[in-house]
Amino acid sequence: MTGLVSDYFFELPQELIASRPAPERDASRMMVIDRASGGISHRMFRDFSSFLREGDQVVLNNTRVLKARLLAKDGRIEIFLLEALGNRRWKCLTRPGRKLRPGAVVPIAGTEAHVLEALPGGERIVEFLAEPDLEKHGHMPVPPYFKRDSDAGDDERYQTVFARHPGSVAAPTAGLHFTPEVLANIPHSFLTLHVGAGTFLPVKAERIEDHVMHEEHFEISGETAQALNAAKRIVAVGTTVARVLESRKENPMEACTGATDIFIYPTYHFRRVGALLTNFHLPCSTLLMLVSAFAGKDLIRGAYAEAVKERYRFFSYGDCMLIL
Repeated sequence: MTGLVSDYFFELPQELIASRPAPERDASRMMVIDRASGGISHRMFRDFSSFLREGDQVVLNNTRVLKARLLAKDGRIEIFLLEALGNRRWKCLTRPGRKLRPGAVVPIAGTEAHVLEALPGGERIVEFLAEPDLEKHGHMPVPPYFKRDSDAGDDERYQTVFARHPGSVAAPTAGLHFTPEVLANIPHSFLTLHVGAGTFLPVKAERIEDHVMHEEHFEISGETAQALNAAKRIVAVGTTVARVLESRKENPMEACTGATDIFIYPTYHFRRVGALLTNFHLPCSTLLMLVSAFAGKDLIRGAYAEAVKERYRFFSYGDCMLIL
């Protein structure tokens, strides 16, 4: 079945884009959607555990966001780290590109960046004289729609409380609502998917099936695989978790590492995920298409219209939606 990307456009008032987090992680609103009845109710994230039932397993992404944005002292040159290639080499985005052609050398982040290669997509292969200290010199890569630079508050709040394995350049945002207290009271396990810069990229194709999905690396431990196999229902926290689980074809689940470029859109049939907690996503994004595949395009369209009407906060620092 074909579809147009424009089918996933919706009008969003600028003031509903959350550029700062709620005062407390678990203080967000939570829209609850019942797929069977089509019912929509309005709750708080603090009610999340009340929707779990015996045999549920909540699965979260414990990737850690890198302080991947490096700036020269004058602020005129930016190197955005995308992927570590080993031997102090990184695949990067650079700005401005015309100043960072192959052969360029830039003092940055307490070291020097040597541009080795320009890739067809505009990225650069950069080799650093010494591995940059990201905690000291890097900046948190907050989304561009915040329309502001990151600050000290983002160092904490744009990171989940269970972040463990460094490698992402964007947060798994559905996980930002959880506190240690919430986790202590629910059955849960972790997998790791390192979120890439592709999460920021718009879908440029007119037809959905013409879009090429970016690839992201993941790991599922033996302990998590065992918990998933024993679960009566899997509750995925975020689209990153859903994508990893749906990319695995083996049954029962096994410990594994790999990469996935799975692109989920209507009329995909979910095989593993039984419930999904997710934030409100950008118009025409692959994330909105995944959610529409899970709940149904018409139901999600109506739910987003309801969210705008009820003044929900959208995107990374916004409110959330629980789809049952």
